[in-house]
Amino acid sequence: MKRPFISLLFFLTLLLSNFSSQADTPFITMASTTSTANSGLFETLLPAFSNDSGIEVRVVAVGTGQAVRIARKGDADLLFAHHRPSEEKLLKDGFGKERFDVMYNDFVLVGPKTDPAKTRRCTSPSLAFKKINESQRVFVSRGDDSGTHKRELTLWQDAGITKPGLTGRWYRSTGTGMGTTLNIASGMNAYTLTDRGTWISFKNKADLDILCQGHESLFNPYGVIALSKEKFPHIKYAQSMKFINWITSAKGQKIIADFRVAGQRLFIPNAK
Repeated sequence: MKRPFISLLFFLTLLLSNFSSQADTPFITMASTTSTANSGLFETLLPAFSNDSGIEVRVVAVGTGQAVRIARKGDADLLFAHHRPSEEKLLKDGFGKERFDVMYNDFVLVGPKTDPAKTRRCTSPSLAFKKINESQRVFVSRGDDSGTHKRELTLWQDAGITKPGLTGRWYRSTGTGMGTTLNIASGMNAYTLTDRGTWISFKNKADLDILCQGHESLFNPYGVIALSKEKFPHIKYAQSMKFINWITSAKGQKIIADFRVAGQRLFIPNAK
């Protein structure tokens, strides 16, 4: 009669011990982008850092705009993002001391292989966007204030089309991450802007193809910032700098360089 009680007691002791062990593990919280998380890079990169440092990295993957807002509230120790103007504004406002280059890839315009808007091999993304607008072919936007969405709006502006002009049945805003937006674009056989890393990792390409790429306006740099200890006394600054020093080291940069999906490199390391 006592054995079930002893078994239950043993199970609870084991559970509490495991919980205590997890609670004692040093960790830092990193606000990052969905595009980086969707690529699968963190699944390779972060365990390697934890193995070397004993520090766990807990990622909050959201759009860049929301990631910056999380950082400004002090709800993360680190910001890993890909919208340089937002990152520099964060530093200017005193929420961090320095931004470190980590890696880059690029944005690509994808759309139907038949390319009804005739954007393939465009001389510039702005010309391609202008053709999509003129043809009123469906374009699916993330619409979530992410780095990709911010770049998309800049490209529309370069094409002479301001935000009030992005309306009607041809322009669809999802308010979601890159993976979901690509799924919707695939289902609608529509155009969209995506980072190359997510595109390579994306499995449901259907009839979509890369139509415009390689222009300087599509360059997509990623940087990391440790938040200010003076601004937020609770920030784990020392552990955050350990991560930054590691990811910008020869070992961290090599892991990024070696990371591939379907044989294709997703990011180019560029730490100085």
